Amino acid sequence: MSSVWRASADEAEQVAALLVEFRDHLGHSTPSQESFLDSVQKLIDRSDTEFWLAAPEGDPRPAAVCQLRFRHSVWTAAEDCWLEDLFVRDSVRGQGLGRALVLRALERAAERGCRRVELDTNEDNHAALGLYTSLGFSTVSKGDSRSLFLGASVDGGR
Repeated sequence: MSSVWRASADEAEQVAALLVEFRDHLGHSTPSQESFLDSVQKLIDRSDTEFWLAAPEGDPRPAAVCQLRFRHSVWTAAEDCWLEDLFVRDSVRGQGLGRALVLRALERAAERGCRRVELDTNEDNHAALGLYTSLGFSTVSKGDSRSLFLGASVDGGR
């Protein structure tokens, strides 16, 4: 069994450190550690953002993190929840921390009155896809004809 809790402002450094590990796991070198910490500190006390931490049973140190973002949808007349980040440290993978965080995210979304939880993941990340589909996520979350997620970089007009 794992322990899952909402991160407080006092835990911003721990949240940022886990997000830096996620960045490194993905093979990226940016954003910087300082940028992650600055962003976490800006977001952690906002009502539309929550960071959740998880630790293996008997260990008080977090080894996994989940970021939730909330926004109101005109299509559902309720909040949507975006599971923006989920990371579990390599050394504790397979111990149920990711599952515990996603389950808590689903519970938290329901507590806030959300109608849906959405996320994106790499289509080659079979472990993540297995986890998400086992918990009810679908690649067609907005209906049979709505399964493509798009994005565009905005670089300030450069």
